[in-house]
Amino acid sequence: MSSAVVVSSENLDEKQQSVSMPVVHAVEKKVNLLGMSRAELEKFFEDLGEKKFRAGQVMKWMHQYFVTDFAEMSNISGKLREKLEKICEIKAPEVVHRNYSKDGTRKWVFRVGDGEGSLVETVLIPAEDKTGARKTLCISSQVGCALDCSFCSTGKQGFQRDLTPAEIIGQLWMANYSYMEDVPVAERERTVTNVVMMGMGEPLLNYDAVLSSMQLMLDDFAYGMSKRRVTLSTSGVVPKIDQLAQDIDVALAISLHAPNDELRNELVPINKKYPLQQLIAACQRYLAKDGNESSRRHVTIEYVMLDGVNDKPEHAQQLLKLLKNLPSKINLIPFNPFPHAPYGRSSRNRIIAFQKTLSDAGFVCTIRQTRGDDIDAACGQLVGQVADRTRRAEQWKKKVAQRQEILRTQG
Repeated sequence: MSSAVVVSSENLDEKQQSVSMPVVHAVEKKVNLLGMSRAELEKFFEDLGEKKFRAGQVMKWMHQYFVTDFAEMSNISGKLREKLEKICEIKAPEVVHRNYSKDGTRKWVFRVGDGEGSLVETVLIPAEDKTGARKTLCISSQVGCALDCSFCSTGKQGFQRDLTPAEIIGQLWMANYSYMEDVPVAERERTVTNVVMMGMGEPLLNYDAVLSSMQLMLDDFAYGMSKRRVTLSTSGVVPKIDQLAQDIDVALAISLHAPNDELRNELVPINKKYPLQQLIAACQRYLAKDGNESSRRHVTIEYVMLDGVNDKPEHAQQLLKLLKNLPSKINLIPFNPFPHAPYGRSSRNRIIAFQKTLSDAGFVCTIRQTRGDDIDAACGQLVGQVADRTRRAEQWKKKVAQRQEILRTQG
């Protein structure tokens, strides 16, 4: 890749200015190694005339010791380090804002793209479990989101573009590094225990980059995470669920939010293309795929609780019927209101009653604890700032203004 540099013409005479072509100097952009898979790095080093085992060495420095300076990679020859310094870089997205909540939640806003770029958000949620301190990172896969789920503030911002593998894995890199900036290199170790592809965007609509990133998460030369601790959450892109089953073994979560097609068409519009019967069948095929890891023993069902919309007793009964042949763990999510949201949060009593109906029928059903409210880090609040190619944000603001005007004229 190169950029053009034009020589000033102020010292040329009139004739020269009219015929001279600009002088262009090729400026090579450094290769960012951060998002490369092991296979890609092996080929990269072989193309440099090096042994492919160098790929594993560099991966460990990048992803396990969080080193970005080639000069610190002590088991690599000085000559190769000098070569890498000239043509390569290890670069995570730029952090433009970070905020750490009093409950331990951490949120980063990253700038992606050239120039002013766009902003995406990443949230880390700590929790205690039987194995110790769990730290779950919610990673974004796109700038904005194209699906426009009616209860999600991110969807109201529209969509700009997909993130690259370096921009995706860079979120995990930075979250880990945030705990060890002052820790000596030899003492550094991975801190994030779980990853959910559940931030801004629909992961399965950026399939190749998300797949490559998750493969890095599982790679023993990178983050070495357990398959059951990497979860992809989708709103229901059925063909890609089937492809995912062939390509990788990770945990699957479904953003369901409604127990019937009529209501889900309203809340999750992609349901009009891939209705519930097709979605549940795809989940069953995913679980049936060969694999011994516990990640495929069930599908996690994400269900946001909207007051008076999807939280009634009949909805719980419909959900039981829908999931009766699908091994499922159900996660009830109290809705997090955003400005001018058309919904409210279900009452605590109604959420507990909904949970009891599901639990009494034999399902493992949990209520997600709301975290990071003081830094707008909760689910559905990853709004970022995007250049909306769908003009959805503009349309949403217009609808809000119209609604406010109606309320004003009515009293």
